[in-house]
Amino acid sequence: MMKMLSSLVAVVSIGTGLIVTYVLYKVPEKPQFNLERWWGIGTKPKQEDVAIRPFDVDFNDTMIQDLKQRIRNRRPLTKPLEGIQSEYGMNTIYLEKILAHWVDKYDFKGRAKLLNKFPHYKTRIQGLDIHFIRVQPPKAEGRKVLPLLMLHGWPSSSKEFDKVIPLLTAPRKGYDFVFEVIAADLPGFGFSEGTNKPGLNPVQIGIIMRNLMRRLGFDKFFIQGGDWGSQCATHMATLFPNEILGLHTNMPLSSRNLSNVKVLLGAFFPKLIVDSRYVDRIYPLRKLFFYILRESGYFHIQATKPDTIGVALTDSPVGLAAYIIEKMAICSNRDQLNTPHGGIENLNIEDVLDTITIMWANNCVVTATRIYAEGFKHPEVAIVQNIPTYVPTAAINFKYEVLYQPDWILKDKFKRLVRSTVMDIGGHFAALQTPQVFVNDIFEAGVAFLKYHDEQRGDKS
Repeated sequence: MMKMLSSLVAVVSIGTGLIVTYVLYKVPEKPQFNLERWWGIGTKPKQEDVAIRPFDVDFNDTMIQDLKQRIRNRRPLTKPLEGIQSEYGMNTIYLEKILAHWVDKYDFKGRAKLLNKFPHYKTRIQGLDIHFIRVQPPKAEGRKVLPLLMLHGWPSSSKEFDKVIPLLTAPRKGYDFVFEVIAADLPGFGFSEGTNKPGLNPVQIGIIMRNLMRRLGFDKFFIQGGDWGSQCATHMATLFPNEILGLHTNMPLSSRNLSNVKVLLGAFFPKLIVDSRYVDRIYPLRKLFFYILRESGYFHIQATKPDTIGVALTDSPVGLAAYIIEKMAICSNRDQLNTPHGGIENLNIEDVLDTITIMWANNCVVTATRIYAEGFKHPEVAIVQNIPTYVPTAAINFKYEVLYQPDWILKDKFKRLVRSTVMDIGGHFAALQTPQVFVNDIFEAGVAFLKYHDEQRGDKS
């Protein structure tokens, strides 16, 4: 009898193991998508507008005067508790200094002029006016020109790339290529139109961005993305592997079921999984979970009730500034909560105010924030996340990126991880905080991508 029970237990254990293995390693079928789904107001017209129109950034006088009046007429702000700097959130004493700078020293017209040093355009894709910057490199004999689509995250816009665009489009000694940059505003962000229809999640945004590139004449191109831009770019690589020549991401994440289990298993043998220099970026999990719990309140609000918080942020520039600054600060250096600035001084204040001003001027905080809700409501997102991509991928992890995963986990999603870099500096807004390092890695990624494609052509010959 005992022998029979032992055999039964063994069979059940083996069966359970096989089922678990099947679930973890199973790759779902790629969903079928309507690549022309209409996101504009009303129904799709018979004749679409496909024009590409020049566009100028303009911070108009009416907006500026209203903004300054609202800031000056604010109610008194509650001061921090005794001995508290930024541990409870935005330090309002420090915020007063930023507000004074915004009203008295921030040069609205001058900052718009700086943004307009690049050629800006708009074109209607699937019913939405999409804004983008397009900068072509100077003619350089003997150099390849690599088309690079750059995608930002929340709460940013294409403005996030204004420091790196000149560096990426300039010929560089030792490299036989240069980039042509297309930096787009995601739908509902910056100067891009938002939708009035539910369902515009990062997968669908990826389709819009792919169609934007096709509108511009690019059947094959490279992508760079961070934050939600990284998610959109990753989905593009998964869905359109024959069109994406390479993916560079400064927020590399694998959300496959297998990866989530690996993270938990790694807690028992962290040094076997993660380079000992970077173990503390993910383990012990207790510390990681505490950090996530402490800093993800905004995430839960935006993923569940974005329109509610949107009312407060739409009506008050002071509230909008506090909300955005606090999140940009913690993502730039989470170890500086014990300072009045909370980490925001790792970024240039003018860049921070550009980001807030663009969101205020376009009244787009709600349409931008809804990406959190859309990203978690639709099963198609989880399905695409669980499908590996075989597009050559380059990953860079800056020290204060929101989350860190070692290559052992990243390779669950990115099967052709041709380059992986871990930095001891920098944070989430890498193009603003450490532009030169950011650009250096993109150029090195370009080398790795071209080498990969050369080897593939060699294999076929």
